[in-house]
Amino acid sequence: MAGGWAKDGAVSEQIEASINDELARMKARKAPVGESLKYCAECEEEIPERRRVALPGVKLCVDCASERDGRQQDRGGFNRRGSKDSQLK
Repeated sequence: MAGGWAKDGAVSEQIEASINDELARMKARKAPVGESLKYCAECEEEIPERRRVALPGVKLCVDCASERDGRQQDRGGFNRRGSKDSQLK
């Protein structure tokens, strides 16, 4: 597909670059390590033993971990297009 001044396949390359960036960010997230806590670091409820065994180094109970994962984290994006429209958003 022709894209004006853009080379053929530029859109596909942009999508692939975005996906690769997100995968790299997800892989960089560190998994908990060390000894698991017996009580949640936030609400101080007891963390079930099955969870502590399944996730070594866990610090949060299921409810607190779910709540934290549900929060949307703002992170800086890349302006791949470089157009004025994308800079104004």
